[in-house]
Amino acid sequence: MGKGRRLKTLAKVSIGVGLFLLWPFLTSVRTLKPAIVVIDPGHGGKDPGASGKLYKEKDITLAIGKKLFALLAKDPLFRPVLTREEDVFVELVRRADTANKLKAQFFLSIHCNANPKKDITGSETYAMGEHKSNENLSVVMRENAVILMEEGHQETYEGFDPNSEEAYIIFSLLQHAYLKQSLRLAKKIEDKMTYHTKRPSRGIRQAGFLVLWRTSMPAVLCEVGFITNPQEEKYIGSAEGQEAIAKAIHEALRQYLAAGDP
Repeated sequence: MGKGRRLKTLAKVSIGVGLFLLWPFLTSVRTLKPAIVVIDPGHGGKDPGASGKLYKEKDITLAIGKKLFALLAKDPLFRPVLTREEDVFVELVRRADTANKLKAQFFLSIHCNANPKKDITGSETYAMGEHKSNENLSVVMRENAVILMEEGHQETYEGFDPNSEEAYIIFSLLQHAYLKQSLRLAKKIEDKMTYHTKRPSRGIRQAGFLVLWRTSMPAVLCEVGFITNPQEEKYIGSAEGQEAIAKAIHEALRQYLAAGDP
């Protein structure tokens, strides 16, 4: 056998062995189901959320949610679902139920922050848990107050009063089954948010958000910025800012999957 034929034969054998060794991996990648991601644009319809001088929270969250949906829809690793696609009111319990019924792998609730101090800026991402500061309590009380717009909220939320500090003491004893995973995802989101938006991160926090309460998967609530800060309101209300935020969350989700976190 000539030298040329021997090299060709060796090459074919090498390729065959390589494919044999890689086959289990290639098969698993090909058959891997996309992770279902439920994107929850906060507020909507009769519930405007917080307001700035230019925008309402419900409009910014929907715009970001749609941009994130578009990014994830192009990514074979994910199958995105929106809890609302237009300016409509959706009860908190229905938002969580959407994720549970789909057996989603991730639940992401998108919100804008607000504060009487108009110079405060930056993003923060929450997981379900115990609030450890009055600041966290004020945020969660504001977001949970939407249930007062829901018919039969006392039965749905088992008599929970979103305006009672005592209610949160009891509620804080609840531990989300996916708390560790949610905190890891929150950390990745904040890291990517800082990188892409070039704005400060106010960190990862915990509080008793009703929208996260009943979810059966890693679930976080992203406060993407302060609508009460004039400069930040312009940023999170702009297409450029919204695209950067959506890209940050998308990359955080990919990083979470790549890390092999359960």
